Amino acid sequence: MSVLVVSGTDTGVGKTVVTAAVAALARLRGSSVAVVKPAQTGAAPGEPGDLDHVIRLSGVTTTFELARYPAALSPAAAARAGDAAPMSLEAAAGRIGELAETHRLVLVEGTGGLLVRYDEDGATIADLARALRAQVLVVARAGLGTLNHTALTLEAMANRGLGLAGVVIGSWPAEPGAAELSNVADLEMLAARPLAGVLREGVGALGPDEFAEEARRGLAMTLGGGFDSTAFKRRLRLLP
Repeated sequence: MSVLVVSGTDTGVGKTVVTAAVAALARLRGSSVAVVKPAQTGAAPGEPGDLDHVIRLSGVTTTFELARYPAALSPAAAARAGDAAPMSLEAAAGRIGELAETHRLVLVEGTGGLLVRYDEDGATIADLARALRAQVLVVARAGLGTLNHTALTLEAMANRGLGLAGVVIGSWPAEPGAAELSNVADLEMLAARPLAGVLREGVGALGPDEFAEEARRGLAMTLGGGFDSTAFKRRLRLLP
């Protein structure tokens, strides 16, 4: 049984693309994969959600959206705005546990950052990860602001006893500036390990075959790819 929670340091950092990349590589290895989105916000019924992008990019079709709220807010606030019942993370944990009994890998994509509220009691994706005893893959930005957001996320994880599966930069710019280049070493310092991957910007617009190749190049061996942090830093001339 293997459950991996994918969380971000913020919204819009590339969680869905990273989730799709991990799913694509697992599928190509022949592993049985399920992807769960506990709460989709910002999408009306019938509109494409994050799982539709995962399916298109990865080819993994065993996906489960457990709750949907049209308002582009946190799950708790979106439920209030729509006069709907908040989702139950306890029920989500039960469903994910069932899936883990029949799938080699279950990927759980959070909404927003690690401590975004899912109900009025303040339950978060961190609580779900703890209930599942799952490691968390943290998706971070490349540029300014990422160090503070990443440090806060990792500190919150450590305080809750959550294991870190790695830090992935969700969108690496074609022309990185001084901030992006400097942040590579600092993100590794915060994580106390090499980066678990770097996906270049725009890969979410690729077709499935090209996307799979980018996933192989952009994710580390621990996630099924061939990304090497040392080689990446040498290409950027951050190492001799």
